[in-house]
Amino acid sequence: MSKKIIITPNAPAPIGPYSQAVQAGNMLYVSGQIAIIPETGEIVGTGVADETRQVMKNLEAILTKAGTSFSKVVKCSIFVKSMGDFAIVNEIYGTCFTSEPPARETVEVSALPKYVNVEISCIAMV
Repeated sequence: MSKKIIITPNAPAPIGPYSQAVQAGNMLYVSGQIAIIPETGEIVGTGVADETRQVMKNLEAILTKAGTSFSKVVKCSIFVKSMGDFAIVNEIYGTCFTSEPPARETVEVSALPKYVNVEISCIAMV
């Protein structure tokens, strides 16, 4: 089985030694996305709601580049700076998974890259 690196200018460029996503066979492993606006490199908005919407846009751009979509996502990992933001993140996240949602965990962490409030990664079928 070979691996294929997925990269799109419609999602933030990696800020370290990793790829936006890696396809291995019919599985796609998408790196954690934060609320960076791809065109400017800046963090979006002023709160967790704006950040979560941007994170989901970034994930969607990578999934689209790989020829898949949210409907093919099988697993997500959500990292939040405060579990107090869970309801907001969950509501926005849920708009992308209206039927047959993927498996998931949500973990509170002490800090995230660029001091954002939320980061989400996923695994999808291609």
